[in-house]
Amino acid sequence: MTFDAPTGTESPPEAAVEPTENTPETTEAAEPADEVIGVRKGMFGVSGTGDTSGYGRLVRTVSMPGGTPAPYGPVFDEIIANLRLALAKTFDEAVEKIVVFRGELTLHIRREHLVLVAKTLRDTEALRFELCLGVSGAHYPEDAGRELHALYHLNSITHNRRVRLEVSVPDDDPHLPSLYTVYPTVDWHERETYDFFGILFDGHPSLTRIAMPDDWRGHPQRKDYPLGGIPVEYKGARIPPPDERRTYS
Repeated sequence: MTFDAPTGTESPPEAAVEPTENTPETTEAAEPADEVIGVRKGMFGVSGTGDTSGYGRLVRTVSMPGGTPAPYGPVFDEIIANLRLALAKTFDEAVEKIVVFRGELTLHIRREHLVLVAKTLRDTEALRFELCLGVSGAHYPEDAGRELHALYHLNSITHNRRVRLEVSVPDDDPHLPSLYTVYPTVDWHERETYDFFGILFDGHPSLTRIAMPDDWRGHPQRKDYPLGGIPVEYKGARIPPPDERRTYS
């Protein structure tokens, strides 16, 4: 909706201040645009189901926050400065993108530098992120070349700070170096991420399923996994998929 400006409110020409040598021009840095990685239709991205609820007409973009320019905030600036100092020339190669979103600092790390960055964050006295709170996964099927994401939540008990590490890998090469030797607490978390998303953590001491049966096919947390209609078998007893089960009236 637009409104016409009332007459007589325009500033007179003499009110405009021309920039001079003693009047520096001030320009605000433009915020980075979100990175659109796909378009999702319907409530859950399902098509051809005869949906009559109205949600089937939903169309929305799937986007990731763009890189955040400095300054990031007093605490975040300090973390980045100390990490840059500790990594020296490797910082620009290891850190792909820095994002400050909803009060959280996320460092997008290239997978070949993941272990180095994690050790640096843990061992540097000014950083001291001694604890990994968990590992989670995400799947973006339309994000070509980096469909699978692994996210690590690190906590500094010494300085009472948190930072997130995010690493992306392609669906056809879902290998990441395990952080078990750096943070032994990721043992079961990496197994869960492997179980549900199919990310292979190289160097993990026992990368086996933790929730699904050992012979389960596929990884049920991926976005391209079928919704319902999956036959389930437990010790020879077959449970039919939901659309084949007996109905009760």
